[in-house]
Amino acid sequence: MFGTDRTQMRRVFIEAWRKRLSGEPMDPLEQIIATVVEQHPEYHTFLEDPDGVLEKDFTPEGGQSNPFLHLSMHLGLQEQISTNRPAGISGLYRQLIMKCGDAHTAEHEMMECLGQMIWESQRYNRMPDEQAYLQCIRTAIEK
Repeated sequence: MFGTDRTQMRRVFIEAWRKRLSGEPMDPLEQIIATVVEQHPEYHTFLEDPDGVLEKDFTPEGGQSNPFLHLSMHLGLQEQISTNRPAGISGLYRQLIMKCGDAHTAEHEMMECLGQMIWESQRYNRMPDEQAYLQCIRTAIEK
């Protein structure tokens, strides 16, 4: 799933959601994807219309967020939390859940920090700064 072919990556999300809706058996990754999709009803229509979304560009100028990017960030966060990489993120996640009241909202808070870290890494052509990322999450917990 984690390649560079945008269309193929999108198909993985679409297929996982299709299987969830039809009650077909799913592999563990598909189950995780479908659970994340389930939490985002605003994206269901996109995933249920593969022809209209496989090649669609989602740009900020168009006023739409990219559902595939959003869902992928959830998956990335869940992987980070399950492996505690970067070190300490699992504990920060638990603290943020206590502050926010639920895991989904906590992940959205963390996504702001993850997005900022990725943007800065790309903008300045450097490795992602894990310590700044963790500090951003700590700041979210404190506010």
